Amino acid sequence: MNGRRPTWRARFAFSRLVSLALLALVGCGPEPDFRDLRLAGQRQMLSGNHGAARGLFKQAHEEVPEHAANLHDLGNCCLYFARDQFARRNVAAAMREVDAAIDYFRRSINAHPGYSASLLGMNIALELKGQFEEAVRVAEWAAEFVGPSARQQVFLAREMEERGDLDAARLRYRQAEAMEPANPMAQAELGMFYRRIGQRELAVRHLTRAYELDPTQSQVAAALLELDAPLPRPVVRDPS
Repeated sequence: MNGRRPTWRARFAFSRLVSLALLALVGCGPEPDFRDLRLAGQRQMLSGNHGAARGLFKQAHEEVPEHAANLHDLGNCCLYFARDQFARRNVAAAMREVDAAIDYFRRSINAHPGYSASLLGMNIALELKGQFEEAVRVAEWAAEFVGPSARQQVFLAREMEERGDLDAARLRYRQAEAMEPANPMAQAELGMFYRRIGQRELAVRHLTRAYELDPTQSQVAAALLELDAPLPRPVVRDPS
C-alpha cells in the first residue's frame, strides 16, 4: 500500500474538520451564506491556512457552483498544493493538483468569459504542467500582466472595489502585500485603498513603505503630501 495516500487523506480530513470548525465562527446563524464562506476562505488564505481555505471555498462552491471568483480561488488553492508537492518531489500528486487547477480556471472563464485573474491563473498552471505552447496562446492578450502573484491579487481587488465589495477588496489588497511585502506596487495599492476609504493612519503607513522602497513613484509622494505626511528617506539598497 502506498504510504503517501493515508497521509494525504488524513490531511484532507483534518482540513475539512478545521473548515467545519471555522464555519461556526462565521456569520450569525448556523449555516453561513455564500458571501460569509467566501470571506472566511479569504481570511484563511491571508493567514496561510490553504487547507482550511480550500474547504470553505468548496462549501461555497456547493451553494453557487459556477461563481467565477470562487472557482478562481479554488484553482489558486490547487496551485499552492501543486507547488508544495513539487517541492516534495511528489510529481504525480503535483500534476493532479495542476489538472484540478486548470479545470477550475477553465470553468471560471466559462462562467465569466475574459475573467482576467483566471486567465492569468490558467497561464501559471499550464506552465507548471509544461504545456508552454498552450500557455503562450492563453497569455498573448495579457502578456504585460503575467508576473508576480501580487499583481494578480491587485487585479481582483480593483474589480471588487469597483463593485462596492470593500471587505473582499481589502482582503485581496492585503493578500498582495502579504505575498510580496517588499514590492512597492503592492504597498502603494494597499495604501491608496486605505486612503480612498478614509483610513489615514493605515494609508500613511503603507504609502510610506512604498515610497521607501521606490521613491520614483510620484503618485505616492503626492498622496503622502496630501495626507500631511512627511516623505521618508528611501531605503538604501546594497548594490552587491
